[in-house]
Amino acid sequence: MENRIALRRDAAAKRSSSREQLAAKGGVTGLAEVKVQEGESIESALRRFKRKVQQEDIIKDIKKHSFYLKPGDRRRAKQALARKRTRKKQRRESD
Repeated sequence: MENRIALRRDAAAKRSSSREQLAAKGGVTGLAEVKVQEGESIESALRRFKRKVQQEDIIKDIKKHSFYLKPGDRRRAKQALARKRTRKKQRRESD
């Protein structure tokens, strides 16, 4: 029997239509999977799994799809992040 640790990437999509929309848009579908190798501890496999999830930005994607943002709110949030980046860049240059 093979031990596996897996997390569905589309866990935030609760309805099947949402999953289909994500897949159609090139969204995330599938699994992040780590196979526990012979003689490997569960702790080290879990560390590898967490690293893989972090590298593939699965958590970020789940948070992004966990609630709906109206297009205007999304635009304002994007602009706020841009302002924050420019302020940070100017602060670094002035130092």
